[in-house]
Amino acid sequence: MATRSNAVPFLFRPMRGGRLLKHLMLAGFGLLMLYPLLWMISSSLKPEELIFREPGLLPSTLTLENYSAGWNALKHSFGYYLWNSAVITGLSVLANLVACSLAAYAFARLNFPLKKLWFAIMLGSIMLPHHVTVVPQYILFSNLDWINTIWPLVVPKFLATDAFFIFLMVQFIRTLPRELDEAAAIDGAGYWRVFLQVILPLCTPALATTGIFTFIWTWNDFFSQNLYLTNSDNLTVAVALRQFLDSSGESSWGPMFAMSIVSLGPIFGFFLAGQKYLIRGVATTGLK
Repeated sequence: MATRSNAVPFLFRPMRGGRLLKHLMLAGFGLLMLYPLLWMISSSLKPEELIFREPGLLPSTLTLENYSAGWNALKHSFGYYLWNSAVITGLSVLANLVACSLAAYAFARLNFPLKKLWFAIMLGSIMLPHHVTVVPQYILFSNLDWINTIWPLVVPKFLATDAFFIFLMVQFIRTLPRELDEAAAIDGAGYWRVFLQVILPLCTPALATTGIFTFIWTWNDFFSQNLYLTNSDNLTVAVALRQFLDSSGESSWGPMFAMSIVSLGPIFGFFLAGQKYLIRGVATTGLK
């Protein structure tokens, strides 16, 4: 005789008090972290004179004037600075993917003299503050006549100077079975073929993690871009947004908030496109 199941669908099961409290706390912290972003979106839709007069999230008057004014407020349209940032960021992502993957493959799979020493030096460079090397790097690039060009921002990445990403890829490659390399070697594959046809396709999560973080860090980099790009024709988004603030006069808060929202679009888009690979890369890196 069939008995009626007493099982309750998952969606209708009562949530325990402790679990409910945890969810409420997480939601509260999430809203707290999102509040500055929500306030900036709200302020970009307010008339500029109401931004600080009505600090709430719900504007009494909606307008898109800040977006049109901010797009054409500087010497060039804001799209010009978006393009400058896109070029520098795209080259930086490509450079890190190529150079860091090659360096990581060498440390993880190849044998060469003083390998452990060079690996220790590479790890030590992660702990070296970036500002320590600013002066000698600036002197070097100035002697090369690279100031006001994109080369100081791009060329070092083609030399695998981001040790963090090298270490990340080394840890990921070490999780791959060496039997794959040995099988390819038996078929007559050399180091380059093993790297391109065996290792690299399996490193998609680590490559995606490297690409996403490189994109975000380079797109948001204000210090280096402000240091090397002083000509108004070479400004990137991060530096162009600073032009809306005037320390001696009026600041264009509304257009600045509007263009800040526009500048966040590529970051969210790039992150969402590679989110699946990013989570997989972070979850598997370091496991062996």
